[in-house]
Amino acid sequence: MDRRHFLRAGLGAGAVSLMAARAGAASPFNALAGVEPIRASVDRIFRTTVCLRPFRAAGPRIEVEQVGRKRVVHNYGHGGSGWSLSWGSAQLAVPLAMDDGVRDIAVIGAGALGLTAALTAQRAGARVTIYAKEQFPDVRSARATGTWSPDSRIAMAGAVDAGFADRWETMARASFAHYQSFLGLPGAPVEWTDRYILSDAPAAAPTIAQVPPAPERHDDFLRLDGRLRDITPHSVELPRGAHPFRADRVRRNSSLTFNVADLAHQLTSDFLIAGGRIEPRVFHAPGDLAALREKSIINCTGYGARALWRDDSIVPVRGQIAWLIPQPGATFGVYYRGIALLARRDGIVVQPVGQDDWFGYGDANETPDPAAARAAVEEVATWWA
Repeated sequence: MDRRHFLRAGLGAGAVSLMAARAGAASPFNALAGVEPIRASVDRIFRTTVCLRPFRAAGPRIEVEQVGRKRVVHNYGHGGSGWSLSWGSAQLAVPLAMDDGVRDIAVIGAGALGLTAALTAQRAGARVTIYAKEQFPDVRSARATGTWSPDSRIAMAGAVDAGFADRWETMARASFAHYQSFLGLPGAPVEWTDRYILSDAPAAAPTIAQVPPAPERHDDFLRLDGRLRDITPHSVELPRGAHPFRADRVRRNSSLTFNVADLAHQLTSDFLIAGGRIEPRVFHAPGDLAALREKSIINCTGYGARALWRDDSIVPVRGQIAWLIPQPGATFGVYYRGIALLARRDGIVVQPVGQDDWFGYGDANETPDPAAARAAVEEVATWWA
């Protein structure tokens, strides 16, 4: 979960917030409806996981490389936006793999990018085999936060080419549209849920004019969410009495949530039902691909591409999650004091995300920190009045 997505969404639509405040003061409202206090206690932690996001300053690598007699289409390096951009990324990668009429496709990797690329290729008429060392729930994608965050540390402002923003927007809109087809399915693999941005700042409501966009720096992460304002719900400020939190200020908006366990099961089942195959295979170097029978290969190895492809442009961004037992009726997110919470149906995410986007940058340590997990959960327990 990216704190910037919480905060930037929370600072918009100032005029709407004033209307909401007046309406909230005049109408009855059950303050606990939909935001029941999370039972945040360390005895409810059932696991602690660490995920390394594959950040590339130039953005995702989606391009063709010839390796011997194999055509390799790279599709990796999406930072914290792998799930969010997966379908749109596949729509760019698959045509490159199926150029010249190729119909037998290999996909390397069985995470979010691999599964969506494989399904997209199937729907384009290809016969697809996924080769992977690990499958769900052992892939890094299984340890993702599960929120729609298409520009979460996606690139560095001064490192992208002139057409990157347009390509990113194409991927983001295509993925957003595709995920709508999962709404309402059994297991709720994708659903709309509310987000609450809490602050201890003074209660004066800002207006859009008072909160200009932050100037973009070439040595900072690229910010592109303004391109999606027409499909991104605006936020409103909630008056006191209209929420159950202890914070001075609370803003609410909505976003897509990926219940990753259900979503991964759905995607895997769809792929196998359509005739796809998954074969365990470990690759140590690009030359190992020569043993595959397929001529065209889509490389969706995520952070694993750093070692497999010797790609030092991939920088790890560490994120740790303390998972709490799911709580019936709790499906919402909260950001407060450098911690993000996302109550999903397959587990409640409690994740320290820090006060800026550099939190975890360059940290390749995948060993869980139990003390940090306990501290984050204990902090969450203090959020409700």
